[in-house]
Amino acid sequence: MKRYWLLFSQWVTVLLAVWFVVATLQPEWLRSAQRSTDGMTLLQAPAGSPLSRPVGSLSAPARQASPAVVSINTSKASSQSPQSQDPWFKFFYGEQEEQNPAGLGSGVIVSPEGHILTNNHVIEDADDIEVVLADGRRAAAKVIGTDPDTDLALLKITLEKLPVIVLGQTQNLQVGDVVLAIGNPFGVGQTVTSGIVSALGRSQLGINTFENFIQTDAAINPGNSGGALVDVNGHLMGINTAIYSRSGGSMGIGFAIPISTAKQVMQDLLKNGKVIRGWIGVEPQDMSAELVESFQLPKSGQVLPSGVVITGVLKNGPAANAGIRPGDVIVKVAGQPVSNVAELLVQVASLKPGEPAEVKVWRRQGEVNLRLTPAERPAANKVRK
Repeated sequence: MKRYWLLFSQWVTVLLAVWFVVATLQPEWLRSAQRSTDGMTLLQAPAGSPLSRPVGSLSAPARQASPAVVSINTSKASSQSPQSQDPWFKFFYGEQEEQNPAGLGSGVIVSPEGHILTNNHVIEDADDIEVVLADGRRAAAKVIGTDPDTDLALLKITLEKLPVIVLGQTQNLQVGDVVLAIGNPFGVGQTVTSGIVSALGRSQLGINTFENFIQTDAAINPGNSGGALVDVNGHLMGINTAIYSRSGGSMGIGFAIPISTAKQVMQDLLKNGKVIRGWIGVEPQDMSAELVESFQLPKSGQVLPSGVVITGVLKNGPAANAGIRPGDVIVKVAGQPVSNVAELLVQVASLKPGEPAEVKVWRRQGEVNLRLTPAERPAANKVRK
Protein backbone atom coordinates (compact mmCIF):
# COMPACT_ATOMS: atom_id res chain seq x y z
CA MET A 1 0.00 0.00 0.00
CA LYS A 2 2.88 2.28 0.82
CA ARG A 3 4.37 1.58 -2.62
CA TYR A 4 1.15 2.60 -4.46
CA TRP A 5 0.92 5.81 -2.49
CA LEU A 6 4.51 6.63 -3.44
CA LEU A 7 3.80 6.09 -7.15
CA PHE A 8 0.64 8.25 -6.96
CA SER A 9 2.55 11.05 -5.28
CA GLN A 10 5.26 10.93 -7.94
CA TRP A 11 2.72 11.14 -10.81
CA VAL A 12 0.88 14.04 -9.17
CA THR A 13 4.18 15.84 -8.74
CA VAL A 14 5.14 15.30 -12.39
CA LEU A 15 1.72 16.48 -13.67
CA LEU A 16 1.80 19.59 -11.49
CA ALA A 17 5.28 20.37 -12.78
CA VAL A 18 4.12 20.00 -16.40
CA TRP A 19 1.07 22.21 -15.76
CA PHE A 20 3.27 24.86 -14.12
CA VAL A 21 5.67 24.89 -17.08
CA VAL A 22 2.82 25.13 -19.65
CA ALA A 23 0.98 27.81 -17.67
CA THR A 24 4.20 29.83 -17.48
CA LEU A 25 5.54 29.41 -21.03
CA GLN A 26 2.45 28.65 -23.20
CA PRO A 27 -0.67 29.88 -21.34
CA GLU A 28 -2.70 30.11 -24.60
CA TRP A 29 -2.68 26.30 -24.76
CA LEU A 30 -4.82 26.24 -21.65
CA ARG A 31 -7.20 28.95 -22.92
CA SER A 32 -7.86 27.32 -26.33
CA ALA A 33 -10.52 25.09 -24.79
CA GLN A 34 -12.62 26.29 -21.86
CA ARG A 35 -15.11 24.15 -20.00
CA SER A 36 -18.51 25.62 -19.02
CA THR A 37 -20.37 24.84 -15.83
CA ASP A 38 -22.53 22.21 -17.54
CA GLY A 39 -19.56 20.35 -18.96
CA MET A 40 -19.84 21.65 -22.57
CA THR A 41 -16.56 22.54 -24.26
CA LEU A 42 -16.57 26.10 -25.67
CA LEU A 43 -14.15 26.84 -28.51
CA GLN A 44 -12.98 30.42 -28.86
CA ALA A 45 -11.91 31.64 -32.31
CA PRO A 46 -8.56 33.42 -32.30
CA ALA A 47 -8.59 37.12 -33.05
CA GLY A 48 -8.70 37.96 -36.76
CA SER A 49 -9.77 34.48 -37.91
CA PRO A 50 -11.37 34.53 -41.39
CA LEU A 51 -14.64 32.95 -40.28
CA SER A 52 -17.78 33.79 -42.30
CA ARG A 53 -19.99 36.60 -41.06
CA PRO A 54 -23.27 35.82 -39.30
CA VAL A 55 -26.22 34.97 -41.51
CA GLY A 56 -27.91 38.17 -42.67
CA SER A 57 -24.83 40.37 -42.23
CA LEU A 58 -24.52 43.18 -44.80
CA SER A 59 -20.87 43.86 -44.08
CA ALA A 60 -19.73 42.60 -47.51
CA PRO A 61 -21.68 45.11 -49.67
CA ALA A 62 -20.96 47.88 -47.16
CA ARG A 63 -17.24 47.10 -47.28
CA GLN A 64 -17.25 47.01 -51.09
CA ALA A 65 -19.20 50.24 -51.69
CA SER A 66 -18.16 52.48 -48.79
CA PRO A 67 -14.67 53.47 -50.05
CA ALA A 68 -16.24 55.07 -53.17
CA VAL A 69 -18.70 57.21 -51.16
CA VAL A 70 -17.29 60.63 -50.28
CA SER A 71 -18.24 63.58 -48.11
CA ILE A 72 -18.68 66.95 -49.81
CA ASN A 73 -18.02 70.22 -47.99
CA THR A 74 -19.10 73.43 -49.69
CA SER A 75 -18.63 77.07 -48.84
CA LYS A 76 -19.55 80.45 -50.25
CA ALA A 77 -17.42 83.54 -50.47
CA SER A 78 -17.43 85.65 -47.34
CA SER A 79 -20.07 88.34 -47.36
CA GLN A 80 -20.17 91.43 -45.21
CA SER A 81 -22.52 94.39 -45.01
CA PRO A 82 -21.17 97.36 -46.99
CA GLN A 83 -21.93 99.50 -43.93
CA SER A 84 -19.79 97.39 -41.63
CA GLN A 85 -16.73 99.62 -42.23
CA ASP A 86 -18.64 102.79 -41.34
CA PRO A 87 -17.35 104.07 -37.92
CA TRP A 88 -20.86 105.13 -36.84
CA PHE A 89 -22.21 101.68 -37.83
CA LYS A 90 -19.49 100.04 -35.73
CA PHE A 91 -20.26 102.40 -32.83
CA PHE A 92 -23.95 101.42 -32.69
CA TYR A 93 -23.80 97.78 -33.84
CA GLY A 94 -20.26 96.72 -33.01
CA GLU A 95 -17.96 94.61 -35.15
CA GLN A 96 -19.92 92.36 -37.55
CA GLU A 97 -18.67 88.83 -38.12
CA GLU A 98 -18.13 87.77 -41.71
CA GLN A 99 -20.69 85.33 -43.01
CA ASN A 100 -19.29 82.28 -44.77
CA PRO A 101 -22.15 79.81 -45.29
CA ALA A 102 -21.08 76.18 -45.47
CA GLY A 103 -22.90 73.01 -46.46
CA LEU A 104 -22.49 69.27 -46.14
CA GLY A 105 -23.45 66.47 -48.48
CA SER A 106 -22.26 63.24 -50.01
CA GLY A 107 -21.17 61.95 -53.40
CA VAL A 108 -20.15 58.76 -55.21
CA ILE A 109 -16.97 58.16 -57.24
CA VAL A 110 -18.11 56.59 -60.53
CA SER A 111 -14.93 56.58 -62.64
CA PRO A 112 -11.18 56.06 -62.17
CA GLU A 113 -10.68 59.53 -63.68
CA GLY A 114 -12.27 61.04 -60.57
CA HIS A 115 -15.84 61.79 -61.69
CA ILE A 116 -18.28 62.09 -58.79
CA LEU A 117 -22.08 62.03 -58.93
CA THR A 118 -23.97 64.07 -56.35
CA ASN A 119 -27.09 66.22 -56.02
CA ASN A 120 -27.28 69.64 -57.62
CA HIS A 121 -28.68 71.13 -54.41
CA VAL A 122 -25.57 69.93 -52.53
CA ILE A 123 -23.19 72.12 -54.57
CA GLU A 124 -25.60 74.79 -55.86
CA ASP A 125 -24.18 78.33 -55.60
CA ALA A 126 -21.02 77.03 -53.88
CA ASP A 127 -17.77 78.90 -54.47
CA ASP A 128 -15.52 76.19 -53.05
CA ILE A 129 -16.15 72.45 -53.07
CA GLU A 130 -13.98 70.05 -51.09
CA VAL A 131 -14.26 66.28 -51.36
CA VAL A 132 -13.19 64.08 -48.44
CA LEU A 133 -12.58 60.41 -49.21
CA ALA A 134 -13.26 57.57 -46.80
CA ASP A 135 -9.49 57.05 -46.43
CA GLY A 136 -9.06 60.65 -45.26
CA ARG A 137 -7.67 62.17 -48.46
CA ARG A 138 -9.01 65.56 -49.51
CA ALA A 139 -9.23 67.30 -52.86
CA ALA A 140 -10.81 70.38 -54.40
CA ALA A 141 -13.56 69.50 -56.88
CA LYS A 142 -14.38 71.05 -60.24
CA VAL A 143 -17.99 71.19 -61.47
CA ILE A 144 -18.32 69.44 -64.85
CA GLY A 145 -22.02 70.22 -65.17
CA THR A 146 -25.35 70.33 -63.37
CA ASP A 147 -28.92 69.35 -64.19
CA PRO A 148 -31.42 71.07 -61.87
CA ASP A 149 -34.35 69.29 -63.59
CA THR A 150 -33.20 65.97 -62.09
CA ASP A 151 -31.22 67.52 -59.21
CA LEU A 152 -27.97 65.89 -60.34
CA ALA A 153 -24.46 67.27 -60.63
CA LEU A 154 -21.16 65.87 -61.89
CA LEU A 155 -17.87 66.81 -60.21
CA LYS A 156 -14.25 65.86 -60.87
CA ILE A 157 -11.25 65.52 -58.59
CA THR A 158 -7.63 64.75 -59.40
CA LEU A 159 -6.22 62.01 -57.19
CA GLU A 160 -4.50 58.70 -57.83
CA LYS A 161 -5.78 55.20 -57.07
CA LEU A 162 -9.37 56.21 -56.52
CA PRO A 163 -11.92 53.62 -55.35
CA VAL A 164 -14.72 53.32 -57.92
CA ILE A 165 -18.21 51.95 -57.28
CA VAL A 166 -19.77 49.38 -59.60
CA LEU A 167 -22.89 50.67 -61.39
CA GLY A 168 -25.90 48.37 -61.00
CA GLN A 169 -28.82 47.54 -63.28
CA THR A 170 -31.93 49.36 -62.07
CA GLN A 171 -34.21 47.12 -64.11
CA ASN A 172 -33.20 44.22 -61.86
CA LEU A 173 -34.37 46.05 -58.72
CA GLN A 174 -37.69 44.94 -57.23
CA VAL A 175 -39.90 46.07 -54.37
CA GLY A 176 -38.79 44.24 -51.24
CA ASP A 177 -35.10 44.02 -52.20
CA VAL A 178 -32.65 44.90 -49.43
CA VAL A 179 -30.65 48.09 -50.00
CA LEU A 180 -28.07 50.14 -48.11
CA ALA A 181 -27.86 53.93 -47.90
CA ILE A 182 -24.32 55.25 -47.47
CA GLY A 183 -23.49 58.88 -46.79
CA ASN A 184 -22.47 61.50 -44.24
CA PRO A 185 -25.63 62.43 -42.29
CA PHE A 186 -25.39 65.58 -40.16
CA GLY A 187 -21.63 65.61 -40.78
CA VAL A 188 -20.99 62.85 -38.19
CA GLY A 189 -18.95 60.78 -40.68
CA GLN A 190 -19.64 57.99 -43.11
CA THR A 191 -22.70 56.01 -42.02
CA VAL A 192 -24.38 52.91 -43.42
CA THR A 193 -28.09 52.22 -42.92
CA SER A 194 -30.21 49.41 -44.34
CA GLY A 195 -33.79 48.92 -45.47
CA ILE A 196 -35.78 47.67 -48.42
CA VAL A 197 -37.07 49.07 -51.67
CA SER A 198 -40.52 50.34 -50.72
CA ALA A 199 -41.67 51.41 -54.19
CA LEU A 200 -40.39 52.07 -57.71
CA GLY A 201 -41.21 54.80 -60.22
CA ARG A 202 -42.42 57.37 -57.70
CA SER A 203 -43.34 60.61 -59.48
CA GLN A 204 -45.48 63.74 -59.18
CA LEU A 205 -43.99 64.49 -55.75
CA GLY A 206 -43.07 68.06 -56.62
CA ILE A 207 -39.38 67.50 -55.82
CA ASN A 208 -37.87 67.63 -59.32
CA THR A 209 -39.14 68.42 -62.81
CA PHE A 210 -38.38 64.87 -63.95
CA GLU A 211 -39.14 62.24 -61.32
CA ASN A 212 -38.76 58.48 -61.32
CA PHE A 213 -37.69 57.81 -57.76
CA ILE A 214 -36.76 54.66 -55.90
CA GLN A 215 -38.50 54.83 -52.52
CA THR A 216 -36.77 53.18 -49.56
CA ASP A 217 -37.15 52.96 -45.80
CA ALA A 218 -33.38 52.92 -45.24
CA ALA A 219 -32.66 55.84 -42.93
CA ILE A 220 -31.70 58.94 -44.97
CA ASN A 221 -31.01 62.20 -43.17
CA PRO A 222 -29.66 65.66 -44.05
CA GLY A 223 -26.10 65.16 -45.29
CA ASN A 224 -27.00 61.89 -47.02
CA SER A 225 -27.98 63.83 -50.15
CA GLY A 226 -25.83 62.74 -53.08
CA GLY A 227 -24.80 59.51 -51.35
CA ALA A 228 -25.17 55.95 -52.58
CA LEU A 229 -28.09 53.56 -52.50
CA VAL A 230 -26.58 50.11 -53.12
CA ASP A 231 -27.89 46.57 -53.39
CA VAL A 232 -26.66 43.48 -51.53
CA ASN A 233 -23.85 43.12 -54.08
CA GLY A 234 -22.54 46.60 -53.29
CA HIS A 235 -23.60 47.90 -56.71
CA LEU A 236 -24.87 51.47 -57.09
CA MET A 237 -28.63 51.55 -57.67
CA GLY A 238 -29.43 55.18 -56.97
CA ILE A 239 -28.33 58.60 -55.71
CA ASN A 240 -30.05 59.49 -52.44
CA THR A 241 -31.73 62.85 -52.90
CA ALA A 242 -34.72 63.59 -50.65
CA ILE A 243 -36.78 62.48 -47.68
CA TYR A 244 -40.34 62.96 -46.53
CA SER A 245 -40.17 64.33 -43.01
CA ARG A 246 -42.14 66.46 -40.59
CA SER A 247 -39.26 66.73 -38.15
CA GLY A 248 -36.26 67.15 -40.45
CA GLY A 249 -35.05 63.61 -39.70
CA SER A 250 -35.75 60.22 -41.23
CA MET A 251 -39.33 58.93 -41.04
CA GLY A 252 -38.78 55.87 -43.19
CA ILE A 253 -39.64 57.50 -46.52
CA GLY A 254 -36.60 58.37 -48.60
CA PHE A 255 -36.12 58.82 -52.33
CA ALA A 256 -33.22 58.05 -54.63
CA ILE A 257 -32.66 58.88 -58.30
CA PRO A 258 -32.22 55.60 -60.25
CA ILE A 259 -28.73 54.99 -61.61
CA SER A 260 -30.26 54.57 -65.09
CA THR A 261 -31.31 58.24 -64.99
CA ALA A 262 -28.06 59.35 -63.37
CA LYS A 263 -25.97 57.53 -65.97
CA GLN A 264 -27.80 59.22 -68.87
CA VAL A 265 -27.42 62.65 -67.25
CA MET A 266 -23.73 61.98 -66.59
CA GLN A 267 -23.10 61.03 -70.22
CA ASP A 268 -24.82 64.20 -71.45
CA LEU A 269 -22.87 66.38 -69.02
CA LEU A 270 -19.58 64.82 -70.10
CA LYS A 271 -20.42 65.25 -73.77
CA ASN A 272 -22.17 68.63 -73.84
CA GLY A 273 -21.66 70.18 -70.41
CA LYS A 274 -25.45 70.19 -70.05
CA VAL A 275 -28.45 67.92 -70.63
CA ILE A 276 -30.24 68.62 -73.91
CA ARG A 277 -33.98 67.85 -73.86
CA GLY A 278 -36.88 68.46 -76.18
CA TRP A 279 -39.50 71.16 -75.50
CA ILE A 280 -42.75 72.06 -77.27
CA GLY A 281 -44.10 75.05 -75.31
CA VAL A 282 -47.40 73.91 -73.82
CA GLU A 283 -49.12 74.10 -70.44
CA PRO A 284 -50.44 70.58 -69.70
CA GLN A 285 -52.80 69.34 -67.00
CA ASP A 286 -53.87 65.87 -65.96
CA MET A 287 -57.33 64.82 -67.06
CA SER A 288 -60.19 65.70 -64.72
CA ALA A 289 -63.98 65.75 -64.91
CA GLU A 290 -63.94 69.55 -64.78
CA LEU A 291 -61.59 69.83 -67.78
CA VAL A 292 -63.61 67.29 -69.74
CA GLU A 293 -66.73 69.35 -69.14
CA SER A 294 -65.01 72.67 -69.85
CA PHE A 295 -63.51 71.60 -73.18
CA GLN A 296 -66.44 69.31 -74.10
CA LEU A 297 -64.17 66.30 -74.53
CA PRO A 298 -65.64 62.91 -75.48
CA LYS A 299 -65.96 60.30 -72.74
CA SER A 300 -67.43 56.84 -72.38
CA GLY A 301 -69.94 56.85 -69.53
CA GLN A 302 -68.06 57.79 -66.35
CA VAL A 303 -64.68 56.86 -67.83
CA LEU A 304 -62.53 59.89 -68.58
CA PRO A 305 -60.64 59.97 -71.88
CA SER A 306 -56.97 58.97 -71.76
CA GLY A 307 -54.36 61.65 -72.35
CA VAL A 308 -53.16 65.06 -71.15
CA VAL A 309 -55.23 68.22 -71.61
CA ILE A 310 -53.44 71.25 -73.06
CA THR A 311 -54.72 74.35 -71.29
CA GLY A 312 -52.22 76.80 -72.76
CA VAL A 313 -49.97 77.07 -75.82
CA LEU A 314 -46.96 79.39 -76.09
CA LYS A 315 -47.34 81.80 -79.00
CA ASN A 316 -44.93 80.98 -81.84
CA GLY A 317 -43.66 77.96 -79.90
CA PRO A 318 -43.13 74.51 -81.45
CA ALA A 319 -46.61 73.28 -80.45
CA ALA A 320 -48.35 76.42 -81.73
CA ASN A 321 -46.49 76.20 -85.03
CA ALA A 322 -47.60 72.57 -85.38
CA GLY A 323 -51.28 73.50 -84.86
CA ILE A 324 -51.83 72.37 -81.27
CA ARG A 325 -54.57 74.41 -79.56
CA PRO A 326 -55.85 74.87 -76.01
CA GLY A 327 -58.37 72.11 -75.34
CA ASP A 328 -56.49 69.50 -77.36
CA VAL A 329 -55.72 66.23 -75.60
CA ILE A 330 -52.30 64.75 -76.37
CA VAL A 331 -52.58 60.98 -76.34
CA LYS A 332 -49.33 59.95 -78.07
CA VAL A 333 -45.87 61.42 -78.61
CA ALA A 334 -43.59 59.74 -81.16
CA GLY A 335 -45.80 56.65 -80.99
CA GLN A 336 -45.64 56.39 -77.19
CA PRO A 337 -48.94 56.76 -75.25
CA VAL A 338 -49.14 59.39 -72.50
CA SER A 339 -51.70 59.34 -69.71
CA ASN A 340 -50.45 62.03 -67.33
CA VAL A 341 -48.28 65.14 -67.23
CA ALA A 342 -45.23 63.27 -65.91
CA GLU A 343 -45.30 60.89 -68.87
CA LEU A 344 -45.76 63.77 -71.32
CA LEU A 345 -42.73 65.59 -69.88
CA VAL A 346 -40.57 62.47 -70.17
CA GLN A 347 -41.67 61.70 -73.73
CA VAL A 348 -41.19 65.28 -74.93
CA ALA A 349 -37.82 65.55 -73.16
CA SER A 350 -36.61 62.46 -75.02
CA LEU A 351 -37.23 64.13 -78.39
CA LYS A 352 -34.20 65.54 -80.17
CA PRO A 353 -34.45 69.29 -80.73
CA GLY A 354 -34.76 70.10 -84.42
CA GLU A 355 -35.93 66.64 -85.45
CA PRO A 356 -39.67 66.40 -86.43
CA ALA A 357 -41.87 64.03 -84.42
CA GLU A 358 -45.46 62.78 -84.70
CA VAL A 359 -47.98 63.83 -82.05
CA LYS A 360 -51.51 62.41 -81.84
CA VAL A 361 -54.19 64.63 -80.30
CA TRP A 362 -57.95 64.45 -79.68
CA ARG A 363 -60.13 67.45 -80.32
CA ARG A 364 -63.83 67.93 -80.91
CA GLN A 365 -63.54 66.90 -84.55
CA GLY A 366 -61.87 63.63 -83.55
CA GLU A 367 -58.34 62.27 -83.73
CA VAL A 368 -55.68 64.41 -85.41
CA ASN A 369 -52.06 63.53 -86.23
CA LEU A 370 -49.72 66.50 -86.14
CA ARG A 371 -46.06 66.83 -86.99
CA LEU A 372 -44.03 69.19 -84.83
CA THR A 373 -40.36 70.09 -84.49
CA PRO A 374 -39.34 70.36 -80.83
CA ALA A 375 -36.95 73.05 -79.62
CA GLU A 376 -34.35 72.72 -76.87
CA ARG A 377 -35.78 72.91 -73.38
CA PRO A 378 -34.82 76.22 -71.72
CA ALA A 379 -32.53 76.06 -68.70
CA ALA A 380 -34.35 75.66 -65.40
CA ASN A 381 -34.62 78.85 -63.41
CA LYS A 382 -35.72 77.14 -60.23
CA VAL A 383 -33.55 77.80 -57.22
CA ARG A 384 -33.60 74.86 -54.83
CA LYS A 385 -32.67 75.27 -51.21
